[in-house]
Amino acid sequence: MPDFDSHQPGTFCWPELTTTDQKAAVAFYRDLFGWGLNEQPAGPDQVYSMFQVRGRDVAAASSMQPEQRAQGVPAYWGSYVAATSADVSVAKAASLGATVLAPPFDVMDVGRMAILQDPTGAMFSLWQARKHIGARVLNEPGALCWTELSTKDPSAAEKFYTALFGWTAKSSAMGDMGAYTEFGAEGTTVGGMMKMPASMENAPSYWMPYFYVGSCNAAVARAKELGARVYVQPTDIPGERGRFAILADPQGAAFGVFTRDGQ
Repeated sequence: MPDFDSHQPGTFCWPELTTTDQKAAVAFYRDLFGWGLNEQPAGPDQVYSMFQVRGRDVAAASSMQPEQRAQGVPAYWGSYVAATSADVSVAKAASLGATVLAPPFDVMDVGRMAILQDPTGAMFSLWQARKHIGARVLNEPGALCWTELSTKDPSAAEKFYTALFGWTAKSSAMGDMGAYTEFGAEGTTVGGMMKMPASMENAPSYWMPYFYVGSCNAAVARAKELGARVYVQPTDIPGERGRFAILADPQGAAFGVFTRDGQ
């Protein structure tokens, strides 16, 4: 089974939901993915909802802060990249044109993190693990299996991430989906990138997680029953590489589902 006790620096290690209705969001995802739940105190009247597969952490959810609500920030899934040193990586990212939204800070004794915005506008976080490594299961039903960047400027994004993390970039034609870039690190495929369609010109660039499911069709059908919106219906990836769909949960956070086998 794809269990993890550490993550290679420069790989996505943790998906985290920031939502406007934590209780409802937790219920939605637990039903959809069959997730277990371990809730930890996170300040006065707040909890950090840790989702689990086989008793191992795979993702989390927390409530949006009042200042974000006041600014009209929608619910969203955040993506964390493992780092040997959050401080060193932030300094390098800033020199490459990133905006530092939150400089490195300690999260109790579980890790050290920072929040950045790449030169094309996409947000991501860095995670320097201590007691908490991030996801302890990947690439099986209910777990993170892919992280994808939709950006208005693929060339600028490729230049930034390859310089920051040492990623390699390989682009290929994906039929009607257009050009698609796969990022790799030391022989491991890290994630993907595609150019945002013209219809989304008013949206910011963003990273989005995909979760593995046994059946893409069944997951989408159940998500709709639970109140999700479907942005991309179940679609085969050219070259028999799998099947995916893109949805938004009832609070509006976008995520993808993917299966390599079946419908």
